[in-house]
Amino acid sequence: MSNDKKATKSKGAIAIFDAVMGKIRRFFADTVSEMGRCSWPSRSELLESTVLVVVAIIMLGVFVAIVDFLARYFISLITSGSL
Repeated sequence: MSNDKKATKSKGAIAIFDAVMGKIRRFFADTVSEMGRCSWPSRSELLESTVLVVVAIIMLGVFVAIVDFLARYFISLITSGSL
């Protein structure tokens, strides 16, 4: 391969790299711009939502534990032949 072809190939690779980097920079710039336009919750709204989620998770955990206990109990009754 001649030196001209190598130089052209390397210039093509650099152009592709620059294009990709430009797209990445544009993506991050657009992301930062969009984050500035978002409406963020106030501290009290955030606390209220957090408490709601934690309470819901606890309730779901208790429900799953009860269902698990009942399923284990009934399965043990059926498999032990005590029914």
